Amino acid sequence: MKLSGIIFSILFLFTQITVAQHRYAVSGKAVGANRQQVAVYARLLALPDSALLQGAPFEDGSVTFTGIVHQAVAMRLSSIGLADTLIVISPNGRAHIDLGTILMREHVQALAGVTVRGQAPLVRQGANGTIEIQVTGSILAGSTSASELLGRSPGIIFTEGRAGVAGRGEALIFLNGQAITPEQMAAIPVSRIARVEVIPNPSARYDAEGKAVINIITKQVMDTGMTGSVTQQYAYTRFAGSELNTLADAQYMRNKLALQANYALQTGNSREVLHTTRTRPSPTEYLHSDLTTDWQRKLRNYSNFGVGAQWNLNANSYLSLNYKGNLNSLGGSQNSSNALTDKKGSSFYQSRVAKDEERWNHAVTLNFQQALDTLGSALFVGTQYARFKTDQHDRIAESSLTGESNGLRNLLNDVLVRIHISSTQLDYTKAFRNGDKLETGAKFSYADNGSGTDFMVSTEGGPFLPDPGLSSNFRYREKVPAVYLSYLGNLKKNVRFGAGLRGEYTSYSLNTTARGGQVIGDKYFHVFPHLFISKNFPNGLQSRISYVSKITRPRYQALNPFVIYQDPFTTIEGNPNMQPEKIHTVETGLQYRQLDVRAGYTYTKDKISGAALRGESPNSYILKGINLAREHSLFITASATFNIAWWNTTNTVTVSRNNLVDNEYGFEILKPRPQLYAYTSNTFDVNHIFKIQLMAWYLSERSQGLYNDFSRSTVTLGVEKDFLKNALKIRLTANDIFHQSHVHGKYSVGATNIYYHRTYSTAFFGVSAVYRFGRSGKITFNSKSTGETEQNRAR
Repeated sequence: MKLSGIIFSILFLFTQITVAQHRYAVSGKAVGANRQQVAVYARLLALPDSALLQGAPFEDGSVTFTGIVHQAVAMRLSSIGLADTLIVISPNGRAHIDLGTILMREHVQALAGVTVRGQAPLVRQGANGTIEIQVTGSILAGSTSASELLGRSPGIIFTEGRAGVAGRGEALIFLNGQAITPEQMAAIPVSRIARVEVIPNPSARYDAEGKAVINIITKQVMDTGMTGSVTQQYAYTRFAGSELNTLADAQYMRNKLALQANYALQTGNSREVLHTTRTRPSPTEYLHSDLTTDWQRKLRNYSNFGVGAQWNLNANSYLSLNYKGNLNSLGGSQNSSNALTDKKGSSFYQSRVAKDEERWNHAVTLNFQQALDTLGSALFVGTQYARFKTDQHDRIAESSLTGESNGLRNLLNDVLVRIHISSTQLDYTKAFRNGDKLETGAKFSYADNGSGTDFMVSTEGGPFLPDPGLSSNFRYREKVPAVYLSYLGNLKKNVRFGAGLRGEYTSYSLNTTARGGQVIGDKYFHVFPHLFISKNFPNGLQSRISYVSKITRPRYQALNPFVIYQDPFTTIEGNPNMQPEKIHTVETGLQYRQLDVRAGYTYTKDKISGAALRGESPNSYILKGINLAREHSLFITASATFNIAWWNTTNTVTVSRNNLVDNEYGFEILKPRPQLYAYTSNTFDVNHIFKIQLMAWYLSERSQGLYNDFSRSTVTLGVEKDFLKNALKIRLTANDIFHQSHVHGKYSVGATNIYYHRTYSTAFFGVSAVYRFGRSGKITFNSKSTGETEQNRAR
């Protein structure tokens, strides 16, 4: 049976589910003694056995649980510094129960006979297909970094440093609703992360860039006083050595002023090994290249830091100023060896690159927000300026051994990169009494990317002379004004819909001296519609369908044709002729309690990809980004979470089928084959003394029509225990135990067959100590970035 037939058969079966139970919702607002809303963790318990049904943190104190089918439940609210509050609820035929204001007291009398068993589920499904992944108390909380945490999360796949959503492709990373760069993500203390939202179908309010959004949500700060955390992490792997990561953050609030600061320092070693073979089997052009490149990186000083201040002008408005920056000082070496065999015989080449690279990145954000009523209407104005600075001074020693002679060369590669990005954004939200919401806004962003490359060559100890073929200057300017309109409302009592449009006008100019010089410019306007409809059935079943249109523009440096040296016959170069890819996605889904099934189809025009293409000399190859004609992608995903008193398990299975089409580069056409993605996360509570956590995922082999990706997997085991009344948490983690998370595959382009295999330092043993001080409470600090979608393209 075809994949499309399987998808619709499964969806049809789920629509036949009929469970004659009344479905209702519960909501309320938790407040402290000062009548201010406080952050709580809420658990919904079945009665009389107190089994956990749902659980989640609510940072603003507004608690909502939907889809409840039990006739008697209890809701337990917990907040640090306050006693638990327990409320017994009976629906009595009501569709919605509003508990109103819930007062959290210092001391309350516990209700006898009710004991909480079980843990909060790892995954919760949202009405519009959004997935919430709970971090607190799970194996994810033992991650040594935010990127490692995402790599362990269900449905999120990291490939060559880029995060993607299973079945959907690459995603943008956000922090509390603002887009961030990978460098800024490294500064987020894992101890501060409360949950992760995966938004596969972002609305028109989000920038049109990217196929999906991964939003990291941190724990909020208290309403008065000071709080923070200090985290010390150590990881060791035989493959790369040791790595030390120190993170600290603090928040302070008094009266109308809120302050926050964070700092992260990463030192030690990381390593990556790429083994590539390239074979031209034709007798007239025979070539076999066996190349190994070993990056042994020395993290001399990877510092990430930020400070911010917010002034609450009154109860309904605030003004905030925030700074984020990072300094990455990289040393170490890049060692390459290449054994070549052609019609003339065999030769061997070696090179060693002494790395000396520094990156200084800065971003300043200014926000103003005014609440216009008590329903949620608001006006937001924000502006941001960012500067990226890279200085690279690599020294290269190269040797060659051929049948005729030996050769020695020394090379100098000096690269300067300067990127300036500014953006301003205006958002207006109008909330209505019936729950509908209108959102509209505008944004303008400007990027200026300039770089210069000086490549010097010295042969056999002679003087250094410029190599004009490898030296170049590059300048890229881009302007993107955008407007959007979005509406969220109800068609009927049980039907919810959202619709929106986003228009973006892009103009750019590119000027480079590489390869004889090029001047390229273009202007284009795109409209990106968004639509979703969801329906709740009386038996607890929820269905939904959505359509979204997106664009992915090439990263700025991917357009820069400057040379990154890998070995005498292999370089990495940008492609100034790359075009943005245009994406259209249709998705449908069904949800019943903790079971979620979704399926979708994505069509991508001008798909951004990459390949090793033949260079100017017979034995040379250039690794560069390219546009393929199009891609067709189908997927189906099923996810389920189960809880008992001592065991919490989340399991996800995705089957996807991708078909890439090429009209230009001469790829060998393969028969597309589906790929299976399977994920499981399990937490075992051992007599409330300590927790054992086991996580594993598996990606099967697949053929995309042009590329063939081999299978990979990982297994991670962790143990954690709390001390000092939960202020100190110690975690031991064995990550990627069998070291099987390699990225490897093969493809054929032109007359060349290519195999590649990347190995990362993912197999390590780590220990983490997190100490928290202060107490959590209501949200106080707000800072929304307006330009970091563009900053993601600056890496």
